[in-house]
Amino acid sequence: MGPTNFAPSLGTFWKLIEANGHDPEPVFRGLGVDPAVIRDPNARVSYVKVQALWTWMSTEIKDPCIGLRVAGYWHPSASGALGYAWLASSSLRTAIGRLLRYTRILTEGVQLLTEEDDETFALVLSFEPASAGIPIQIDGIMTLLIGLCRINYGQNFNPAAVHFSHPKPACAGEFFAYFKCPVLFDAPDNRVILPIEVLDVDLPGANPQLAQVNDKIMIEYLARLDKDDIITRVKAIIIDQLPNGTVVDSSVADSLHMNVRSLQRRLRQKDCTFKGILNEVREQLALKYIKDSRLTLSEISFLLGFSETSSFSRAFKRWTGDSPREYRGQV
Repeated sequence: MGPTNFAPSLGTFWKLIEANGHDPEPVFRGLGVDPAVIRDPNARVSYVKVQALWTWMSTEIKDPCIGLRVAGYWHPSASGALGYAWLASSSLRTAIGRLLRYTRILTEGVQLLTEEDDETFALVLSFEPASAGIPIQIDGIMTLLIGLCRINYGQNFNPAAVHFSHPKPACAGEFFAYFKCPVLFDAPDNRVILPIEVLDVDLPGANPQLAQVNDKIMIEYLARLDKDDIITRVKAIIIDQLPNGTVVDSSVADSLHMNVRSLQRRLRQKDCTFKGILNEVREQLALKYIKDSRLTLSEISFLLGFSETSSFSRAFKRWTGDSPREYRGQV
């Protein structure tokens, strides 16, 4: 499936589409999204389909500032336990820490990074290539970040600055009106810059017990999500692509709808490399295929993506200490 999103988060899309005079049900179904998943806290939706929703809104809703409306239709249930844990956090720093730890629950297509110095604290958004050209998605996420801060801190909360990588839109005045701070377009990246002094202020809605309950829910959710982690996905794609010839990290990354650097970073986080996984998959399949007497060595070589039987034989001897013929004679 590639990267996925928390399905109930699409409830915000539903409300936004409906508020703009469209029937969201045929829109969702037309893009391959079953509306029922919005009410299923265990459901995931392909990130590609989420991008298709953003693209649909960008083209069909005649509002260049539609991304700025997102926060107005957000509800904690759209973010599951993370939404409720955010609202119960003791400070913005604590809330942001939770967001960084559990972003993957909401989406595997967007990453959050932080940068901090003596005066400012920045949240930097990193998007997968599929969404790099959808400005309203960037607008929506940036707006929601500030909207969440205002729910916790108070409506008088304003960032120090906001940067957008996309060009200045025709409705730029609405950006200044919403963020109430300097707004930079055509910036090198997408970031929200916060004054350092607001991060550790005690928040009136703090509820440590409620936050901890929701932390536990998120930890358990991530454990379930990790059952289908990046290594499992990469192995499945390698197995699918091997008969087509040499499998490379770029082709696997394309199948996962991410760039090569993102794939390499995700594998490093698991203390793995693409080359190591490819070698492991080939070895496991080779040991399986060699036991099937119906398969010739040439056919096994083909199934494992080797261009020549001699290359397969050398690799097999490296794995087992025996040639394929010697090993087959022992089993």
